[in-house]
Amino acid sequence: MAGGAAVAKQAIPRGVVALGLVSLFTDLGSEMVHSLLPVFLVGTLGASALLVGLIDGLAEALALLTKVFSGWISDAVGRRKPLVLLGYGLAAATKPLFPLAGSAAWVLGARLLDRLGKGIRGAPRDALLADITPPEVRGAAYGLRQSMDTLGAVLGPLAAIGLMLAFAGDVRTVLWFAVLPGIVAVAIVVFMVREPERSAAAPRPRPPLSRAALAQLGGSYWRIAWIGALLALARGTEAFLVLRASSLGVADTWVPLVMVGMSLVFTVVAWPAGRWSDRADRRHVLAIGLALLCVADLVLALADGWLALGAGVALWGAHMGFTQGVFSAFVADAAPGPLRGTAFGIFNLLQGLAILVAGVAAGLAMDRFGAAAPFWIGAGLSLLALPLVALLPAQRR
Repeated sequence: MAGGAAVAKQAIPRGVVALGLVSLFTDLGSEMVHSLLPVFLVGTLGASALLVGLIDGLAEALALLTKVFSGWISDAVGRRKPLVLLGYGLAAATKPLFPLAGSAAWVLGARLLDRLGKGIRGAPRDALLADITPPEVRGAAYGLRQSMDTLGAVLGPLAAIGLMLAFAGDVRTVLWFAVLPGIVAVAIVVFMVREPERSAAAPRPRPPLSRAALAQLGGSYWRIAWIGALLALARGTEAFLVLRASSLGVADTWVPLVMVGMSLVFTVVAWPAGRWSDRADRRHVLAIGLALLCVADLVLALADGWLALGAGVALWGAHMGFTQGVFSAFVADAAPGPLRGTAFGIFNLLQGLAILVAGVAAGLAMDRFGAAAPFWIGAGLSLLALPLVALLPAQRR
């Protein structure tokens, strides 16, 4: 088995590592912002938990809606890198808007622009990764990129904590430091990311919402997409992990540790889980991830201190590691090559709508019934989704 793992590691193309580095630096800057944003909104700008959930849900829904069109455009023109560069460039350009924000409406605008960049780059990047990766190491490649992405999500909150201590809790000053990693990410896209040439005779897809194009995706793909949406509805947004920590008395300066812990476990788990999914049935790996989410929600709902909070956050991160890269590999396996960008876009559109609904519902539940309520809802939905994993297609060898 060690020899097989070594072969898989050697077979991962350099372009996957380059895309992983881009994700790492982008997430480093983004999580410096996002780990402080909920407490900045509630504590500094006076927003409600409902408004936090609405802002997060709208922002993520916009990102995932945009992926439908950016993915299809990358299929139609046969080029993915220009859209990847545009998306990362827009995300970098919006970072200065957060420290300048004077109201929740300003934060909403900045979040929408930031997530628009994410939407533009997401599906073309995922499709490009599938284009350059041999099928036999696809799970490992998505897992590696996800691990590097999440490593940035570990370093970002840690940087936020250090800077909060250095600048005596001045959130606005700390948010200015999030600008630099975005610039580095854009430079890596320009100089290190390459895409394979596509034959001029390769078929071009019809518009993404046409009946013919949707039919070409196939029944297996649609089962993957709908089950992915149900999982997104159960998980919701990580903003409520931060608010849960605040409700348990964690000081604002230390709240980013929640995202650090979650992302650290995510980083450690994602690549091995992806490699395992290449050798085993992907459905088994995904089922473990859903079970972990259910347990994480129950622990967080019942948490009454640091120890339970930490356990719930760690389980949440493990769930992410077992599901995110594996779902991407499922989509890449099921989608026809010429429609791969469109397939990732539609998959993420459904997830975005689910996240919007989940964010609003969790905010209402927290405002009315307390900080534990969103996690009780999540536990029930993840338990409902678990048996549906059996409906997913068996992995093609």
